[in-house]
Amino acid sequence: MNIRIGQGIDFHRLGKGRELWLGGIKIPSEKGCVAHSDGDVILHALCDALFGAAGLNDIGFHFPDNSEEFRNIDSKILLERCVNKITELGFRVINADCTICLESPKIASHVPLMKKTIAGILKISEECLSVKATTTEKMGFTGRGEGVVAIASALLEKE
Repeated sequence: MNIRIGQGIDFHRLGKGRELWLGGIKIPSEKGCVAHSDGDVILHALCDALFGAAGLNDIGFHFPDNSEEFRNIDSKILLERCVNKITELGFRVINADCTICLESPKIASHVPLMKKTIAGILKISEECLSVKATTTEKMGFTGRGEGVVAIASALLEKE
């Protein structure tokens, strides 16, 4: 049995007048991620975790932020492509764990839909996925509401 673990992290600035996409869903907010794509830090960190576990570089290598192909792209598409790449190599996702660091808005009520969305793309049960949120207790750029951070880990098995 070949088991691999990967980790990922993503950061984005927050700006007024932008949509806030987290975990594959749109969250009501007056600020959203400033990014080349839709800026979904959870899905970006998860892509990095999956690519890392499979030994396939990072999200920027596969989906460069200077490519017009990826401008304003839905990050669910990026995660689907990531899962397809690792599947082609014989990997399957066993489980994943995601944490978002964001002062506002609160996302606890959105977590069930995030889990359903992400688990569907990863082709795992919702029981095999964790999506958590925390604040930074008003410290740093996240505490001041200037940005958002997501961290993810993923466990893969090569079949």
